[in-house]
Amino acid sequence: MDSLSSSFLPTFSPPNSTSSHPSPSPPPPRPSTFRVFSVRIEEKPQTVTTRSTTKRSNNQERPTPPSVNIEKKPVADQSLPATIFNAFDDIINKFIDPPSRVSVDPRHVLSDNFSPVDELPPTDCEVIQGTLPSCLDGAYFRNGPNPQYLPRGPYHLFDGDGMLHAIRISKGKATLCSRFVKTYKYNIEKDAGFPIIPNVFSGFNGIAASAARMAVTAGRFFAGQFDPTKGIGSANTSLAFFGNKLYALGESDLPYALKLAPNGDIITLGRHDFDGKLFMSMTAHPKIDPVTKEAFAFRYGPMPPFLTFFRFNENGEKQADVPIFSMTNPSFLHDFALTKNYAIFPEIQIGMSPMEMIGGGSPVSTDPGKVPRLGVIPRYAKDESEMKWFEVLGFNIIHAINAWEEDDGDTVVMVAPNILSVEHTLERMDLIHASVEKVRINLKTGMVSRHPLSTRNLDFGVINPGFVGVKNRYVYCGVGDPMPKISGVVKLDVSLAEVDRRECIVGSRMFGPGCYGGEPFFVAREPDNPNADEDDGYIISYVHDENTGESRFLAMDAKTPTLEIVATVKLPRRVPYGFHGLFVRESDINRM
Repeated sequence: MDSLSSSFLPTFSPPNSTSSHPSPSPPPPRPSTFRVFSVRIEEKPQTVTTRSTTKRSNNQERPTPPSVNIEKKPVADQSLPATIFNAFDDIINKFIDPPSRVSVDPRHVLSDNFSPVDELPPTDCEVIQGTLPSCLDGAYFRNGPNPQYLPRGPYHLFDGDGMLHAIRISKGKATLCSRFVKTYKYNIEKDAGFPIIPNVFSGFNGIAASAARMAVTAGRFFAGQFDPTKGIGSANTSLAFFGNKLYALGESDLPYALKLAPNGDIITLGRHDFDGKLFMSMTAHPKIDPVTKEAFAFRYGPMPPFLTFFRFNENGEKQADVPIFSMTNPSFLHDFALTKNYAIFPEIQIGMSPMEMIGGGSPVSTDPGKVPRLGVIPRYAKDESEMKWFEVLGFNIIHAINAWEEDDGDTVVMVAPNILSVEHTLERMDLIHASVEKVRINLKTGMVSRHPLSTRNLDFGVINPGFVGVKNRYVYCGVGDPMPKISGVVKLDVSLAEVDRRECIVGSRMFGPGCYGGEPFFVAREPDNPNADEDDGYIISYVHDENTGESRFLAMDAKTPTLEIVATVKLPRRVPYGFHGLFVRESDINRM
């Protein structure tokens, strides 16, 4: 979720590279300005974010920072400009804008299993329970933030470098590999030995800090330390497979093409601009039509047009842009939905306001007076002339689950988690509560109706990928306990709400005390069988036990009320909490 960094360039962290070690030690003093250190994060960090401490108020005492151990390495050869800019950066982080808020304090943000890990080459795993089903032959990839350098200044969870954790499954055996996405940002900073390109979510804390960081960034650019035309994103949010290619995605940059080696290693092929037709950035949530194999996507930003819609054909060739000028204000637009004939875009109360930083605020903020809207446009539109907007009061969504058409195409239905406490989205994720809702829009009369499908705090909803854009019955969601930690998975039967608007949860699997997972993913048992039941398949996810420091891969039977575990794989080392994942079948891996 490294969004907006293509437009705003806030703070970045000083030189400390991260890895893991088994034993904790007291927090170190800050190193001198001109030295480069390797900071080794403990492999099994001290548990500091419990349910009680996470739900504390802003006036309560902060949690104890996780232990770190600083190991000195030979000082890298630095040019005079690099030394000067690193010194200025250290001054900004120490005196002008230290990490005073919990939401950007790395001691809090990187506690527990959010702390970063080293890369892991392909390593054999042990199946300790059950048997891995043959339909899981392939690879499950999970993306997420994993900072290459431990930050000493402000740091937000969304700012870390992208790291992929892939479990390769073949004939009942599993191999785990963890690799950074080798973005332009990652490569130049690795070569330099210190951070160069700034973060986005953690640097706008008043005019003084913003101006100072922008000045340092400009100086690094003019000194030739980086070239922003080569991309500054982290590719840390999600993955997509279309046109027989696999991509790591972050919405502030172009996709990064990937390849899986025969031994299960992850190889970054490079930044992909689709023959020069894709400009600047793309959403991290493209929608793949399971029938036509087309990919539909968009980009957004702080300058008009604030939204641009486009698609890729089944061969992965990008088609013409459709600029949307009827979105009159820059909105934080992370996801959208697709039906057989339409694309649906949410305009929510979270927006981009660069001028907010002058008053000490963030350029990404909430506007409680704004009325959220849903925009519906034909998915093969040549321009926005047929775009229609519908006001949906209080409907603020970050993620969409699915959408479809009813009444011979006169009605569009959308299912998505509605954030009831949108003002906490960036600053206090532990206070977020999202209620999955179903919205109906009559395209002829303009009538909008909606109702909740569940009152539980749910997000990261997924469906059988074969039902994207058509009416589906089952949804699988992560249970926030609190967000961004996921304490279990629930199964919703959307059809139940069509009768009496009752709670739609029909299945549940909680991971247990101190155990947290991430976004679930559905893998169909017989993907090529048109007569297979929609829920005939498996839910897969990584789960981490904070009591033991161990991580596991779970495969759960999606048809059962208890989401029965059919296989458990013990992973050779912990997998940090992350964002979105993707399962790629063996047949697709062979076509990469």
